[in-house]
Amino acid sequence: MGLFIRLREAVQDFLRKSDMVLLALCLISTAFGILLIASATNYRGSAFQLRRVTLQTVGTLLGIGAYFVFSNIDVEHFAEKWPLFLLFNLGFIALLLQFGTDDGTGNRAWLDFSWLPMSIQPAEVVKLSYTVLLAKQIAWFRERRRMRGLGSLIFPAGHAAFMFLWIYAISSDAGSGLVYLVIYAAMALAAGLAWYWFAGGFGCMALGIGGLALYDKLPAYWVDRILIIFDHSYNVDRAWQQTRSMLALGSGGLFGQGLFQGIQTQSVAGLPERQTDFIFSVCGEEMGMVGCVFIIVMEFLIVYRCFQTARLARSSMDGLICIGFAAMLIFQVIENIGMCLFVMPVIGLPLPFFSYGGSSIVTLYAAMGMVSGVRGRTLPDWLRKT
Repeated sequence: MGLFIRLREAVQDFLRKSDMVLLALCLISTAFGILLIASATNYRGSAFQLRRVTLQTVGTLLGIGAYFVFSNIDVEHFAEKWPLFLLFNLGFIALLLQFGTDDGTGNRAWLDFSWLPMSIQPAEVVKLSYTVLLAKQIAWFRERRRMRGLGSLIFPAGHAAFMFLWIYAISSDAGSGLVYLVIYAAMALAAGLAWYWFAGGFGCMALGIGGLALYDKLPAYWVDRILIIFDHSYNVDRAWQQTRSMLALGSGGLFGQGLFQGIQTQSVAGLPERQTDFIFSVCGEEMGMVGCVFIIVMEFLIVYRCFQTARLARSSMDGLICIGFAAMLIFQVIENIGMCLFVMPVIGLPLPFFSYGGSSIVTLYAAMGMVSGVRGRTLPDWLRKT
């Protein structure tokens, strides 16, 4: 009996340290996403549909476990071992050189082992340790009031730029690499990096991209994906995916055509990548504007919870971790939905908590677990600065 009581108290303490509101928001979103995935894969037959739904459910269960584990871990202690984490980040992505598989788009971004039921995307997993290390790095400069110095720009920005180049050089997955740059920009902005560094950085980036495009040094499909945003008729083949997406969204109306009833969703020649990149279009066609608004509201509430936790954080590093993960979610939501609406280029980023993807869903829950852990370690009101 005594053992049972101690075990119950341990479980209660474990749960008490976790942000159950944030977890509930994530679970509601994921459950809705699994329903959309079931509909999006229905046209492929029951066996394919069952496998995708099962794998997403298993990924969610693993993610819930990761959520509770990270809710009860103080990542600041782990960040002290930053050289090991840096080696892990570089080494795990480097595994793609030997064991990476092409996803059919030219990106060698997945580790596919026969003994695992699902593929692993290293760039997704490494987001966790990268965000923690970058938060520690920027917090170090901030606490020493050096956010206006050159060092506060060179070292964290160099870290982010190197990770982007490392990911792209090995996997050709520029979309995942962009998320790393966005996480850095949001953290640096929140930490107080002088605005003129951002202005100069964006200016140099624009000039660099423009120069590379002018001399045909950018991949042709990059240029095409950008240009068709401004002129949908520029390249009909490149625009095909987003044209189908717009057709699906436009036909959904207010309440949609009904789950498992969408013309584009249930057609073999309909929406491309419908369970991943274009899951928002599936929702728009089958559940209408009401379903799309629900997705946007749920994403907003999760992001808002992250920002709210950042405001309550006991340290700069904890707050920056929350900001980094909130920026990750915001960028992926804007890019994915914008891609479906034909106002952003296709770069293959999933819609957080709704798109199919084992690595993505586990990573998202682990990230939110870190946010939950920050909330569990917040200072009491009487110790907070006013």
